[in-house]
Amino acid sequence: MTRKLKVSAIGNSTGVILPKDVLERLRVGRGDELMVRETPDGIVLSPYDPELARQMDAAEKIMRKRRNLLKKLAE
Repeated sequence: MTRKLKVSAIGNSTGVILPKDVLERLRVGRGDELMVRETPDGIVLSPYDPELARQMDAAEKIMRKRRNLLKKLAE
């Protein structure tokens, strides 16, 4: 997908307004955060947050290991 976007003044800042279909493809909405990464192919805009993914992996490991304890606490 190639799309031309206009850089505009937004208050005292400068920004790009993403069309609704682009937001839907990214699965993000107002208030969500996006990651901007520079790659050899250009700039990549992504809802993926590597730090959050690392934290979620750690939480899943703990939940698997302590499943029985968590069941007891949920009662």
